[in-house]
Amino acid sequence: MADHTALTSPLLPSDHLILTVDSDSSSASSTATATVSPISNPFATLGFSGGELTVPPGITVDPFQNNKAGIDGVYEWVKTIVCIPLALVRLVIFGLCLAIGYVATKLALYRWRDKENPMPRWRSGIMWVTRIAARFILFSFGYHWIKRKGKPAPREVAPIIVSNHVSYIEPIFYFYELFATIVASESHDSIPFVGTIIRAMQVIYVNRFSPSSRKQAVREIKRRASCDRFPRVLLFPEGTTTNGRNLISFQLGAFIPGYPIQPIIVRYPHVHFDQSWGNVSLGQLMFRMFTQFHNFFEVEYLPVISPLDDKETAVHFRKRTSHAIATALNTVQTGHSYGDIMLHMRAQEAKQENPSGFMVEMAKVESLFHISSLEAVDFLDKFLAMNPDPSGHVQYRGFLSVLRLRACPLAEKIFAFIDVEKCGKITFKQFLYGSAHVMKQPGFCQACEIAFAECGGAVKGYIVEEEFRDSIQSALLSWNEDEVHRLFLLFDEDKDEKVYKEDFLSCLRRNPLLIALFTPQPELKESCGNGVLEIV
Repeated sequence: MADHTALTSPLLPSDHLILTVDSDSSSASSTATATVSPISNPFATLGFSGGELTVPPGITVDPFQNNKAGIDGVYEWVKTIVCIPLALVRLVIFGLCLAIGYVATKLALYRWRDKENPMPRWRSGIMWVTRIAARFILFSFGYHWIKRKGKPAPREVAPIIVSNHVSYIEPIFYFYELFATIVASESHDSIPFVGTIIRAMQVIYVNRFSPSSRKQAVREIKRRASCDRFPRVLLFPEGTTTNGRNLISFQLGAFIPGYPIQPIIVRYPHVHFDQSWGNVSLGQLMFRMFTQFHNFFEVEYLPVISPLDDKETAVHFRKRTSHAIATALNTVQTGHSYGDIMLHMRAQEAKQENPSGFMVEMAKVESLFHISSLEAVDFLDKFLAMNPDPSGHVQYRGFLSVLRLRACPLAEKIFAFIDVEKCGKITFKQFLYGSAHVMKQPGFCQACEIAFAECGGAVKGYIVEEEFRDSIQSALLSWNEDEVHRLFLLFDEDKDEKVYKEDFLSCLRRNPLLIALFTPQPELKESCGNGVLEIV
């Protein structure tokens, strides 16, 4: 064996591998200098039956990207400068109309306490002042005329309407046109002036991250849709704005009640200025609208879609509706959701060169693995701590440092499990899919419970570092006490030298790949003195 830094492949059966490492163990930086291909799945004992991990390739479509919000070209610069005086006039009109609408709304809401029931007609009559003011606000933004195709169905025919969502313009238009009850995030209530007007629309508030809040919102949608005295219920099933060139996944809230739905689509034809909200600040978007001669806006009312029968599921009803909207828009629907925006924003905050590359089509991830958007953001924080390169890839060393591992055969196998392309580096999508796939395995929860018990937690209800070290020493050959201590601190967050069951299980849920340290692995044999590790 002439070269002690190379991978040796003797004539052994396929379930053997010999790894030769640098025999100078006195250096703290001494690691294996070759990449090891996985000889087996390190999570096989959890019930993994699919062989190697598969991760769908990343898609190049960014449904949130606004590509023409900036001032680009001589024509746009000249037009912007020429329109600045016009923009000031429009800003004054906008302010006056907003003030008039606010005063009228306050009057309509004055001493109204019974907000669980439909708004009385005389109060709704006062709200017409606010609705007219909303049309003048659209005028101030450059929407002098609005092209309509089709007509809204009567409220008794379609009590629920759904629409694609591109900008903040659609809610203003639907308020003027239909005075519909909207389903909105709780944060909208605190918007100055606008929050008051939204309350007058008897908005249904929902916290998108709270399952109980979502269930309550569905019950309220059904209650209001069943009563003809309430206005129509308007939902933007995408849950956020897109660039209008693609649809993203629909939430189920509009389809669970089982009432007929009228889909509506909006378009913003443009050449120089993309009016989608996307990744543009509100101030920038308003300024660009104010400095256009005219902004084009088209609305198309599609035929009403009714449930096929009582047995049709909300999922199938949603699929038919989204297909109708996608067909009318001549576009495709992706698996993105609001969770992808959260990932994009987090990557942007971390100064990543390509934040869009960290989006994973969160709706598909939630469907496959039942991983919430908040959990995905936690995984992204961990991935970003691994110091990804400009292309968004993490190398082996960065992976080890965050998981508190050192280079060893088991760590190589864990990394190789995620490195589906076998290129020595991983993407966030691969890291997320690998971690989520491990948690999804039927034996994961039981393995976590057993691991805590075998570490000594079954007797005392907590484990200490010595018990922790004894439990994992068979998996981590040649680790010194400092390295084991660093790993123990990952579980012992409060630094009290004790890890209780809740903390232990919580750590493994946040770092599911570490369960491999506590599950049976192929036997590791070390030939002392020659730097050879044999995996049987």
